[in-house]
Amino acid sequence: MEKISKTLDILAEYFNYTERTTLNRMRNPEKISSEKNKDFLEKPNAFKILIACLLSLRTRDDTTESVSEKLFKIADTPEAISKIPLKKLEKIIYSSGHYKKKAKTLKYVSRELINKFNGKVPNVKEDLLSIKGIGPKTANIVLNFAYQQPTLPIDTHCHRIPNRLGWIKTKTPEQTEIALEKILPKKYWKEFNAIFVLFGKTICQPVSPLCNQCPVNKYCEKIGVTSNR
Repeated sequence: MEKISKTLDILAEYFNYTERTTLNRMRNPEKISSEKNKDFLEKPNAFKILIACLLSLRTRDDTTESVSEKLFKIADTPEAISKIPLKKLEKIIYSSGHYKKKAKTLKYVSRELINKFNGKVPNVKEDLLSIKGIGPKTANIVLNFAYQQPTLPIDTHCHRIPNRLGWIKTKTPEQTEIALEKILPKKYWKEFNAIFVLFGKTICQPVSPLCNQCPVNKYCEKIGVTSNR
């Protein structure tokens, strides 16, 4: 437990807010240095966070931000998105990749929010998961980033790195979420995703991680690492 706390404290200091991802910045607009981004991410907004998360699937972070900004200038409510013709919505989000599937998902989720939740994004995990297209990671991101609830959004980095560090031994993100809930102090839950996504993209990469640049190298068991730099 002490090693986990030390690792997270070091990484939290290493990755500051100005470097963090679009989704993480959306809950902390006051931490953004760019005036343009301050206008775009004026305040935490559950619906915008949800939509940006759905757009972020298999997409670079800078693309997620630009596409989200473009969409929200046209439509930033469930009612507005549900009224956009499908082909027009596909064109708006085209550069996000998988745009046909994403456009259908955005429209379906928007309609479900209107029909089942009076146009509001629910703050209960079971309610979010009842909407097709919203999975555990997306639900946890909404609860964490929009509603400040202690949840652990687990993406590929958040699943892979704790296994590499030797904290847990799991095979799926779902198993990782359950395992981390048992060993990770709750005070770290809010920042865990923010820290580990950037850690995984910049240093603790899937293949040949940059161990010589890693600020927590001495705390890592390097499980499954066959080569490093």
